[in-house]
Amino acid sequence: MAKPIVVIVGRQNVGKSTLFNRMTRTYSAIVESIPGVTRDRNYLDAEWEGKKFIVVDTGGFYAEPPGDIFSQIKEHAMFAIDEGDVIIHLFDGKDGLTPSDVELSWLLRSSGKKILWVVNKIDSPKHEERLYNFYKIGAEELWPVSALTGYGYDDFMDKLVSLLPACVEEKIDYPKIAVVGRPNVGKSTLINTLIGKKRMIVSPVPGTTRDSVDSICTYYGRSYMLIDTAGIRKKNRAGYSIERFSVARAIRSINRCDVALIVLDATEGIVEQDQRIAGIVENYGKGAIFLLNKWDIIDTHEDSYKKLTEEIKRKMWFMYYVPVLTVSALEKKRVAKIFPIIDEIIKERKTRIPTADLNSYFREIITKMSLPLYKGKPVKLYYITQVKTEPPAFVLFTNYPAAIKESYMRYMEKVLRDHFQFKGTPVRIFIKARGRKIREKKD
Repeated sequence: MAKPIVVIVGRQNVGKSTLFNRMTRTYSAIVESIPGVTRDRNYLDAEWEGKKFIVVDTGGFYAEPPGDIFSQIKEHAMFAIDEGDVIIHLFDGKDGLTPSDVELSWLLRSSGKKILWVVNKIDSPKHEERLYNFYKIGAEELWPVSALTGYGYDDFMDKLVSLLPACVEEKIDYPKIAVVGRPNVGKSTLINTLIGKKRMIVSPVPGTTRDSVDSICTYYGRSYMLIDTAGIRKKNRAGYSIERFSVARAIRSINRCDVALIVLDATEGIVEQDQRIAGIVENYGKGAIFLLNKWDIIDTHEDSYKKLTEEIKRKMWFMYYVPVLTVSALEKKRVAKIFPIIDEIIKERKTRIPTADLNSYFREIITKMSLPLYKGKPVKLYYITQVKTEPPAFVLFTNYPAAIKESYMRYMEKVLRDHFQFKGTPVRIFIKARGRKIREKKD
């Protein structure tokens, strides 16, 4: 299911982050917390009145130096124009209208997108007189809100969700494989190789998002939907950040997929943009394979493989469970090995372990663990159960959740993987006590 995207834009200090936090207060897909992801743009899942969507919080527009104003406005506005289904242009009701506000409103209006003009920091009806100055931008309707106190928020959200396009249900029950990665790592070549490979029969299907080109690929009798995001590398416009755009485009495809093929350039090693995209895959709980592409131009295969796998282990530590495969999309080498790994990962993601088997192994584990005291009282681990699949998630019951530190949770994750594999997929572990709130740990 492809979720609509709502983008919040505005200059610095208008309250974008406060509104973002209020809109997404019950959700946990915080990309900011992922290693390697910059803090100037955050993505979160949100829901209002049963409608689900993705909210994007953009960085603020700085008033100084003057030479940077236009470039920053244009970069963020272009992102909003290209990626958002609905744009929220947020103003500061206390500061009033500024030249930066006007400049951004012109760019947004010319986009043809659905735009909500929202004036923040309106705390009560008596403050709504501040709205009149903002009608100068030519808006037919302004929405007064206080992101901090919640004044006007319900009416604003009702209007927002009324503008959202419907989530697209994908009725084709094939594994969905997204090809993601930064520009120029060989995504286009890989897609062309996969759909042109002998014994792969391809038929086009309508893309469910305007960003991707989907194909049904049949390999030895098994069908897959390939979600191609390779076109992102061609979107290079004046004043536009192609690096940030590639992350935004990848969000849509990752949100739809079961397994992501994270394409890396073996000649350049792992860079920050690779970490960002991998972090989004992990955050959304998707399966993954690291593909070291351009292996045909690597001279010392053994030494290079050792060096690159060590680099992956160090920089992609949060996805240590992901298999690594060397390929040459150009020379069509080893690409056929991708599909058996995909099948294995999908099987692992759907694995459900019977509670009896899980706890039989669990009892062996806890006998080897040295549990701490919590305020002078012994900590007990009672039992563990699997609560969902895709990705596999478990709840561990204890008398004192606060006593279970990260080191214990990582140990539990490790022993689960040692015994039950879960190759290529994240595992979610929750700690719970009766009547107490669950705390999540993501591997």
